Amino acid sequence: MPNEQKTILIIGTYDTKDSELSFIADCIQAEGGKVIRMDVGVLGEPVSEVDISKEEVAAQGGSSIPEIISFDDENLAMQAMAKGAANLALDLYTDNQMHGVIILGGTMGTDLALEVCQALPIGIPKQVVSTVSFSPMIAPSRLAADIQMTLWAGGLYGLNSICKSSLSLAAGATLGAARSAKPWNRSKPVVGMTSFGSTVLTYMIKLLPEIEKRGFELAVFHATGMGGMAFDNLARKGVFSCVMDFAPQEITNLVYGSVLSAGENRMLGAGLSNTPQIVAPGCIDLIDFPTWQDPPAVFEGREFHAHNRLICSAGLTREERCRVGREICDRISQSRAPVNLIVPKVGIQGWDKEGQPFYDPEAQRALVEEFRNSCKPPVKLTELDCHINDQEFADKVLKIFDQWLDEGIITS
Repeated sequence: MPNEQKTILIIGTYDTKDSELSFIADCIQAEGGKVIRMDVGVLGEPVSEVDISKEEVAAQGGSSIPEIISFDDENLAMQAMAKGAANLALDLYTDNQMHGVIILGGTMGTDLALEVCQALPIGIPKQVVSTVSFSPMIAPSRLAADIQMTLWAGGLYGLNSICKSSLSLAAGATLGAARSAKPWNRSKPVVGMTSFGSTVLTYMIKLLPEIEKRGFELAVFHATGMGGMAFDNLARKGVFSCVMDFAPQEITNLVYGSVLSAGENRMLGAGLSNTPQIVAPGCIDLIDFPTWQDPPAVFEGREFHAHNRLICSAGLTREERCRVGREICDRISQSRAPVNLIVPKVGIQGWDKEGQPFYDPEAQRALVEEFRNSCKPPVKLTELDCHINDQEFADKVLKIFDQWLDEGIITS
């Protein structure tokens, strides 16, 4: 309920950052919220009273403070504390004892914060106040799908008016998010889908009303790295009744070293959770890079299409496409549930038609042949003489979906 008093978990090193952490608590309490204080310091003792001691944190990580100190390695020490903090935070959320988390730190505290946030499900406010917020040193694969970050400006040492501004902003944002967050309504089964914008892939426009007619919700994830991570994390937890992974282009980015990947676990989540999958190779013939960054030397000389000032794409050679096709087949073949791989032979994204910058019918034919050679059980291969954006593709998806509904493979 919006007016219910919300409790925010505050995590930090209370031996070195007590004044800053206490200021955050004061801000939350002044606005009518409650707090739980968790100490993740190792060497010193907390200045103020805490609700969850460092000893409890260490124990939840399968260790103890003396043992962690004996590591004589601050990196290993923080990893041990991060494990305990993540376990405790999840327990508190599961028991409905807290409704949001705010974590304070420099690089050490941020490392811990990222692990805590990844342990918590989508929908709970996750605020990291860090001296390295938005830094390129933070690997995208370590970011929770709905993490929020505030730069801890002027706060490396001591409490001052500049850092108070950052801390109060983060405190209010966390409490406000906890108050306004709506719990996930699970009254309808959910189909998870990947896609890009409708200038590139259009099947979601055709499929959304049809899937809703069948009593399902459709959740479409933008497959530009973070979206794919969120999609796979939810699939791994068995959230989806069916997966429609039609834009696995993050595999291309992973294989060829772009930062716009979804990490090593992409396309594995649904298979591990026995979730049926309908898969298509949308946009896997492209590699993406940030527009503002020079691409690797191996891609120099290729024509890049700047989608906007954030992302640009280059086409792959036939050999490069085939390598991605093999990688996709290898991943989906590990599934424990039925998989149908639909391959539109005419084209797989909006810029590969005749006259468009990535039109290469010979490379497309080679990719189709690669799928024929690499596809293996439990994957069923379906070839279509159409483009992925044609109505024929959407119709085939629905035919498979309806068949699986009738057979009880998809449950509602």
